[in-house]
Amino acid sequence: MLHDASGGSRAAADDLLPVVYDELRRLAQSRMAQERGDHTLQATALVHEAYLKLIDQTRVAWQNRAHFFAVAAKAIRRILIDHARARKSAKRGGDEAPLSLDDALTVPASPDDPGLDFLALHTALEKLAAEDPVKEQVVELRFFGGLTGKETAEVLGVDPRTVDRYWQYARAWLYRELTGGADG
Repeated sequence: MLHDASGGSRAAADDLLPVVYDELRRLAQSRMAQERGDHTLQATALVHEAYLKLIDQTRVAWQNRAHFFAVAAKAIRRILIDHARARKSAKRGGDEAPLSLDDALTVPASPDDPGLDFLALHTALEKLAAEDPVKEQVVELRFFGGLTGKETAEVLGVDPRTVDRYWQYARAWLYRELTGGADG
């Protein structure tokens, strides 16, 4: 189905959505759970926008399910970054206190949480990519894509233990970057 959909088959694209929808919705809900309670982008809209971006990828030769969800992680990241940029440029709401990556990954979100600063995270991930692109990919796949360590290893073609080490390193690196080198 993935191959046919990327080849432009409308029928394959229509058949693909029910197969991947639940997983994409789970990914979107996990990302949206980290956002503030009054966020204007809903998980359903995020899923639909990500799916439209994925289905328009006619130049992608889908390798497998993991590859599809890796690209989905990238699409979700881009959508959230674009939304954060738009919010930041608005007259109100652009100066809310950010939630750290560490907190976002360990603290259950509540409607009172200010939300993760996706722009700061995006900037930090760009710096990490300049230092080590594979570690940036691990964060993107694990955090934005919701993939497990094993799935991430499959996408990257490395051992799951390597992914675990890279994930641990990247989280610590991002924590330092996002907190300005603060201890804790």
